[in-house]
Amino acid sequence: MSPTLPQGDNLEYVRIPLDRVGVLVGKGGSVKKDIEDSTGTTIDLDSQSGEVTISRVRETGDPLSAWVAKDVIKAIGRGFTPEKASRLLDENQTLRVLDLTAQLGKSDKALHRQKSRLIGKGGRTREILEETTRTYISIMGKTVSVIGDDEQVAVAQEAIEMIIRGIPHKVVYKFLEKKSRELRDREREIWREAELS
Repeated sequence: MSPTLPQGDNLEYVRIPLDRVGVLVGKGGSVKKDIEDSTGTTIDLDSQSGEVTISRVRETGDPLSAWVAKDVIKAIGRGFTPEKASRLLDENQTLRVLDLTAQLGKSDKALHRQKSRLIGKGGRTREILEETTRTYISIMGKTVSVIGDDEQVAVAQEAIEMIIRGIPHKVVYKFLEKKSRELRDREREIWREAELS
């Protein structure tokens, strides 16, 4: 456990599942230290409860550093590897956690069925979602979490919600192909405009 943290505005709190505590700590504390070094924060972890306190180190000057560290830790808690969660260190990346019970209710049977549809045979559906939207997706517990830029995450969320509503995979894949083309075209246009200026 880290030394006692100061109280005040520079603290953020998050709780992660106990089975993800070891992943957050990493071998010899390496993952926790990497997050602290990358964000200029101090992380205090209670391995008995999964409660995490993040404190910004004042010298870093970045008031958002504790929020960034919180998102990285939350992503690890939602099932992402530390490598995938570290994508959130880029300010253009975001984490969105979708609560499946909000749409499916508390039925374990419905939850299991829709999680299976989202994962697909051999993980193929999730893989297609990730490849076409250029996001990372984790399906854990009663949530689906997505890491990517705002546009990518919005497209992935829409596709996930389509699958949950029972829309056939084939229709969802066509939607993803169309959106993927639109995103690529928009990126090309941005690059063209940048080259002309």
